[in-house]
Amino acid sequence: MTMRTLLYCFRLMENSTYNSLILRLEGLNVSNESIYPVFLFFFCSYLFILVANIGILVLVLTDKNLHQPMFLLFCNLPLNDVLGNSIMLPRLLSDILRPPSERLISYYECVLQAFTSHMFGTTSHTILMIMAFDRYVAICNPLRYATIMTNKMVVKLTVSAWGVAFVLVGILLGLTLRLNRCRTVITNPFCDNASLFKLSCESSFINNIYGLTFTVVLLSSSIGSIVLTYAKITVVCVTSKSKSLNSKALKTCSTHLTVYMIMIFSGMSLITLHRFPQYSDYTKHSGILFHIVPCSLNPVIYGVQSKEIRRFLSKLYEHKKI
Repeated sequence: MTMRTLLYCFRLMENSTYNSLILRLEGLNVSNESIYPVFLFFFCSYLFILVANIGILVLVLTDKNLHQPMFLLFCNLPLNDVLGNSIMLPRLLSDILRPPSERLISYYECVLQAFTSHMFGTTSHTILMIMAFDRYVAICNPLRYATIMTNKMVVKLTVSAWGVAFVLVGILLGLTLRLNRCRTVITNPFCDNASLFKLSCESSFINNIYGLTFTVVLLSSSIGSIVLTYAKITVVCVTSKSKSLNSKALKTCSTHLTVYMIMIFSGMSLITLHRFPQYSDYTKHSGILFHIVPCSLNPVIYGVQSKEIRRFLSKLYEHKKI
């Protein structure tokens, strides 16, 4: 369906918005002077996310020296980063160049965008949780690491990370899809669950209760598992007094913990700003940065900290130089 057709349909339905299949995105409030700088910033960010994360994926999958549980589990992170941004950012880029009245989106595309957005956020937590388990086994049970972290276990952990997120987000969106809609304006730059159920004039009490429960369970499980894991790792490092073990723990755990803290800080900033409607523009920008910032930093942090990845890149550079 072309933009002209969408615009025509939207105008026809303005006076009859009940369960309209054409919605309008409010988008970012950008001045005429800032349109192209903002567009260029988001475009370059998206391009970097694609190149860096796909590059890491290809590197891990092609280099047999990196076929270790730690790196195979890490592959879920760049994959999630690419998928989470490839639905939202291209649409955002096109909307920046359009006048507000032409930022139209079909209801089904909006639902897909909301689903991938929440999958991205949820899976980021579950992936980092299974990576924390890998670090716990490697440091606290090094002699049993090979027998515990088998290929079968890696597959189970990966399926669990994506499967749990899929079920939780599926229920979240399912509760919203049951509601009839009486509005057509999405008050955000991209679609999410809250924006969708706010289109309804029906009671969203169940949605709010599940959404709150969903957030509390996810954050408490995520933070709780990270705190417990690192507490046990700290105890092992302190009691063992082994310099090699402490060095290994510092290198591998600092990378994982840095990525986790960046994600938590970005998410908490977004949740906090949602509580202050007067800062709606900051909330919009925070929602976009929640996707961009962690996804841009993750491959850089792991690339710099990983000895194996640095060695591969140096060999590649020397080969090209020759």
